[in-house]
Amino acid sequence: MDGVKRKTSFLKHIAELISQNKTLVTENEKLIRQNEQLLQEIEKYKQQLDKSNISKKQINTDRIPKILKYKVSTVLYAEAQGFSEIQDDMDTNALVDNLDEIFLQLNTVIAKYEIKNLKTIGDTIMCVGGIPKKNITNPLEVVLAAVEMQYYIMDIQRSYSDSKIWKLRIGIHTGPLVATVTGRKKLNYEVKGDTVNLAARIRSFCEDGKIIISATTYEIVKDLFNCEYFGKLPVKYKGDIQLYMVKGIKPDFSLQHKGLIPNKQYSIRFGLIQFMDLQELILDKLEKELPKSLYYHNVKHTVDVVTQVELIGLGEGVSDEELLILKTAALFHDTGHTIGYDNHEYNSTLIAREILPDYYYTQSQIEQICNLIMATKLPPNPKDKLEEIICDADLDYLGRSDMIPVSNTLFMELKEQDKIGDINEWNKLQIKFISGHQYFTYTARNLREVNKQMQIDRIASLIDE
Repeated sequence: MDGVKRKTSFLKHIAELISQNKTLVTENEKLIRQNEQLLQEIEKYKQQLDKSNISKKQINTDRIPKILKYKVSTVLYAEAQGFSEIQDDMDTNALVDNLDEIFLQLNTVIAKYEIKNLKTIGDTIMCVGGIPKKNITNPLEVVLAAVEMQYYIMDIQRSYSDSKIWKLRIGIHTGPLVATVTGRKKLNYEVKGDTVNLAARIRSFCEDGKIIISATTYEIVKDLFNCEYFGKLPVKYKGDIQLYMVKGIKPDFSLQHKGLIPNKQYSIRFGLIQFMDLQELILDKLEKELPKSLYYHNVKHTVDVVTQVELIGLGEGVSDEELLILKTAALFHDTGHTIGYDNHEYNSTLIAREILPDYYYTQSQIEQICNLIMATKLPPNPKDKLEEIICDADLDYLGRSDMIPVSNTLFMELKEQDKIGDINEWNKLQIKFISGHQYFTYTARNLREVNKQMQIDRIASLIDE
């Protein structure tokens, strides 16, 4: 009997264990499913977090400002005057619309030039030349824009019968400034420094309908713009600042001598000044992209040819436009070496055609520049005075005292290109070439021709028979 009870008790215990085990298995399966769901949720949140972190990085990058420094920039403040002349019987809505129309047109004028319009607050526009693209011509562009602004204000006022109240005060100063740049797709510029503050002070000191510039700006623009002394502006810690009033473009550089619209001669003078920016761009390109094996056709050679075309050109009495075209052709004549050694003259014309339109060269000028580049191809066969000048400049070294060391760099370069044999062969070719060469221009013959026989004798002494 006791044995039956024990057996029954044992069976019940086994049944309970089986039941508990089933429950545990069920719970375990439930927990596994829950765990899988949690892992999926964790992965989902992890992906969202990664995206969020990327977004935060992007946002943080966007918010980190870039600080840019500019050595020469020109700040213009233009302030509309006329609110004090508004009378009770005037249509104020029409006046506001009139002012909006004026500011819209002023912004259109700014957009024509290399000028950055930074802000328009109420009745004041502030813009800067020389940012974000650095250039040496920014004072000229800003002052030219100011002349056009004032001309527009005077012109549009003639069409208003009852509301001729708006006038413009413009203050301009050139100097260094610091720009804080923010944003990613659209860059926002905030400028600060003494140059900005002084331009604002000059605007306040200005009279209605006038353009007042600082002495710094005046020194850069005085050759092209008609300016007269205006007065002194006392500035704390700086003393008195000399101010000048711009009356317009000088007659020789404006259409119909009215001082309002620049003529071709203005564009040429502007181009000669802008050439410094173009030269910096091209020399930097050559420095970075020319093969190191070019011992002769390097940056130094380009600088030499630019210098010589100017020297010979002035000696030959060329015009300002011809001088600009000569210097530009000399600057570009070896840029084709950045593409390849052979046919570099033609490749140079391709580079010139790509870059020069951005620097306001006309199509006619570009064609002339390309023809001059092609004229430097050996043997020289110039067809006009300008081609004679650039051919003489390109081979100027033949009559210089450093002819032999310069010639040796050309030998090393040709040797590297497998285009020449030994130094003896090279020296014999040099004697043959120099003996048959002649300078085309009177100026080059006077400067270099006298030394050529001496060069021949020196090279002959180096030849091993």
